[in-house]
Amino acid sequence: MRIEFESPLWLWEAKAEAWTFVTVPTELSDMIREIPRAPRGFGSVRVRAHLGDQEWSTSIFPSKQERGYILPIKRAIRETAGIAVGDVCSIHLDVIDG
Repeated sequence: MRIEFESPLWLWEAKAEAWTFVTVPTELSDMIREIPRAPRGFGSVRVRAHLGDQEWSTSIFPSKQERGYILPIKRAIRETAGIAVGDVCSIHLDVIDG
């Protein structure tokens, strides 16, 4: 299943580390939840993510606070794509679980 969406990059600070994420919209998150799959740690779902010309394998994670899945964006991806916190990102996800 391939999904496409736009979402702003946001910062989550945990302990001494800062992480950046984009949020998968609620309606798309609901569709992903419906895909049958074996349970994985933290409710994660394996995906192939695309941002600009960057492509990588990772997982999305459920977030009660964001009311959907969240996709972590590593520093190397952000720097190569030239994006910063607050920028709206165009994301393609290939859901590979299910």
